[in-house]
Amino acid sequence: MKSFYLKHFIFLTLLILCGYFVYLSYLLQHRDLKHISGTLERIQKSGVLRLITTRSLNNYYLYKGEPTGFEYDLAREFARYLHVDLDVVTPGWNNLVVYLDQGKGDFVGASMTVTRERLEKVKFSIPYMEVQQQVIHHALVFSPKDIEDLALRTIHVRRDTSYHYRLKEIQASGIDVRYVLYDNVPTEDLIAMVRDREIKFTIADSNIARLNQRHMPDIRVSIPIHKKESVAWAVRKDDPEMLEEINRFFLHARESGILQKIVNKYYGHPKEFDVSELKTFHKRVQKYLPKYQEIIETQSRKYGFDWRLVAAVVYQESRFDPGAKSITQVRGLMQVTEAAAREMGIQDRRDPAQSVKAGIKYLKQMYDRFEEIEDQYQRLLFALASYNVGLGHVLDAMKIAEEKGLDPQIWNSIKKTLPLLSKPDVYKKTKHGYARGWEPVQYVDRILTWYDILKQMDFS
Repeated sequence: MKSFYLKHFIFLTLLILCGYFVYLSYLLQHRDLKHISGTLERIQKSGVLRLITTRSLNNYYLYKGEPTGFEYDLAREFARYLHVDLDVVTPGWNNLVVYLDQGKGDFVGASMTVTRERLEKVKFSIPYMEVQQQVIHHALVFSPKDIEDLALRTIHVRRDTSYHYRLKEIQASGIDVRYVLYDNVPTEDLIAMVRDREIKFTIADSNIARLNQRHMPDIRVSIPIHKKESVAWAVRKDDPEMLEEINRFFLHARESGILQKIVNKYYGHPKEFDVSELKTFHKRVQKYLPKYQEIIETQSRKYGFDWRLVAAVVYQESRFDPGAKSITQVRGLMQVTEAAAREMGIQDRRDPAQSVKAGIKYLKQMYDRFEEIEDQYQRLLFALASYNVGLGHVLDAMKIAEEKGLDPQIWNSIKKTLPLLSKPDVYKKTKHGYARGWEPVQYVDRILTWYDILKQMDFS
């Protein structure tokens, strides 16, 4: 026996080592090593934070080659908080938790609601939003009156979502609702199928529903089918350090205003939009924008603006009507004043090319006046408000914000102080006096809504 071991020592050693490495590989695959170096330690060592999410209008997508989306912006702030870079992993909805468990990402940020079923698989952070599941249907399809009225209707949803779980509960309660399940199909794609009348009903969280209705005005957001639910980030169940760090970040994001700023960027525009107004916008864009697109693109490029943003301004100002004239005698596509026309060096405000040139040049002047604002997006909002109500009134609102202890370089602060300029006890103390301060707030909100829609439209 001793001679046998001696004779086959190398072979047996290799066999044992192979078995060990197979077992080690298995443990790594199933994350049973308690994250040998720890998630946070790995992030700091590699200098990279990995977000697991989905490609969708709400979470993460590319616009002009640049990443954007609510979850992406929030994760980017978390990466800055940790002083590391951000990497994005998009495995599809059904693989989000699988990738998390396998260590292919550090956390899930995908507008995921906290449910009993998910708590068995992951741990959730402090919630950062509340949403409610709602039925989506086409305008030509009758809406269910209540949950009981879902009986015998067929609803199409993605598998293993909160919508799927809720429909199972409704079915178990005795209501004969039918549902069809899809794998890795984004909610917005199912909403598009409703718009195209390929299916009659789907379910979406309220934030996703409202965001998509801007782009698809023929859909209707109907009855809620569940109580409000919390949205949070998810981490592995055996990763308490990562959970603690995320929670610290959310507390910081709330206290510093970062979270509110991102929420306002994506969901701060009017929550309820008149559907007929949305349909009018889509029709006028399709009919009239092609006439002026080249002019708008050329001048926007010259002054460093996204042409779709300028197109949104043009629509808000004139509805793409070059003959538009207001009661204050501003004229043309971009409603240029006579004084601004002289300053910008144009002769005919009704000429589309001259109006666009003067309007964009003036907008650029307003943008340059706020060079102290480092955040380019915030700076743009201040410029848009100044274009509408005048630079002086915006400066007055900034001063009032500072006096009230608000950050004068954040648009959310100015949204609160601009309307005060209509109150005598306030405007009498300002340099530039009275202003209908609620108008620029509504003006900016509208432009951002039009801009969001235009960003998703194909102009190729």
